[in-house]
Amino acid sequence: MSAPNEFLNQLADSAPRHLEELMEWLRIPSVSSDSSRLIEVKQAATWVADKLQQAGLEVEILPTQGHPMVFAQSPEIEGAPVVLVYGHYDVQPVEPLDEWVSGPFEPTIRDGNIYARGATDDKGQVLTHVQSVCDWLASGNSLPLQIKFLIEGEEEVGSENLERMLPELSEKLACDCVVISDSGQYSDGQPAITYGLRGIATYELTVAGPSQDLHSGSFGGAVMNPAIALCQMLGTMVDGEGRVQLPGYYDKVQDLSDEERRQWSELPQDDPQFALAIGVESLFGEKGYTTDERRWARPTFDVNGLTSGHQGEGVKTIIPASATAKFSFRLVPDQDPCKVTASVEQHLKNHSPPGVRWTLKPDHGAPGMLASTDSRFVHAANRAIESAFGVLPVLIREGGSIPIVTRFQEVLGCDCLLLGWGLSDDNAHSPNEKFRVEDYHRGIRASAILWDEIGKLN
Repeated sequence: MSAPNEFLNQLADSAPRHLEELMEWLRIPSVSSDSSRLIEVKQAATWVADKLQQAGLEVEILPTQGHPMVFAQSPEIEGAPVVLVYGHYDVQPVEPLDEWVSGPFEPTIRDGNIYARGATDDKGQVLTHVQSVCDWLASGNSLPLQIKFLIEGEEEVGSENLERMLPELSEKLACDCVVISDSGQYSDGQPAITYGLRGIATYELTVAGPSQDLHSGSFGGAVMNPAIALCQMLGTMVDGEGRVQLPGYYDKVQDLSDEERRQWSELPQDDPQFALAIGVESLFGEKGYTTDERRWARPTFDVNGLTSGHQGEGVKTIIPASATAKFSFRLVPDQDPCKVTASVEQHLKNHSPPGVRWTLKPDHGAPGMLASTDSRFVHAANRAIESAFGVLPVLIREGGSIPIVTRFQEVLGCDCLLLGWGLSDDNAHSPNEKFRVEDYHRGIRASAILWDEIGKLN
């Protein structure tokens, strides 16, 4: 059956409840990387499992070696498509805490936005699909297709358990299309369908020198300073134009097609405004590419954290015994994270100064992905988003990574729809993360219409 206008009107009437339920979920501090939050992470899983179960879906909480996954499904509809909605209930750490205007787990509405950790990444976005399905069923109407949900608790730490378990879950998760809302609109008022994601490879590098911190007056000039050595080693990874210096790094990088470059050039990219929105005086990146091309389809290197020596108040003149950096590469399709690791190790061997020892600890990696831009599901999403947002979405890539998406394509053999309702200034992974309330509600409406449009494809 199609979504009747009466049901869509009921979605608008339910907006206050939808918002309160989002705030309730956001109050749960489900930081998956924090071992002291195990109870809260499980609580966040139970919260969304209960909501889906109360709506009448068949629900299972799937245990893993880490945090549990929530699986739910509506009844099978013979001859109709099957959609799997994927999302995550875990969130990033909140530090630096003193930069939050309001508490990260005290959802607060300011200027039309809801501020809290997880607001846009990903509780708010995945909840749009949960709300649309639950409200559809509550209206007394049957869904026109089968919808499955897989909401995990380890996306922010690499989805290692889901990736390992995916083959054994393939029959349970079998679908025609995976729908994921964990990205963003192109710009304020311009929704988008994302058809490509960059991959990722992350590392921790520790450089060790003397057996203990040394007095910089007594020993300075006689030994290599590990912090300086670390900075020198990191500096060799990238040149002054942002081009990565690892051997063979660009061998598998695909050139952008002329058609992609033409389409992206027609998007309303405003570099000065983009710089202003993120608080920098000017933009930077690899020459010969636009800002959108660099952040969506070119590989990069970034230092994510540095730790060494005295961090407290005042001066302590030492040569630190060690220094540590966390760094990452954003990869594009066809780049292999394992080959990048081998290249990093060889590069560090060639560029480590004498007098120090170093250890490299690879963390998680995932390849980039591309999806079809001309599938029947993309056309259905075009119609649903235009109806809810009042404007056709544009087709874009996204510079971030959702590690499990490529594995879904490989193991489930399905199409992928990446539909983001967030904005580029939503501060995902940063203090004062937010999600615009209006986009939350429009996302729920777009989701409901999407089920109608996909249901017509049978």
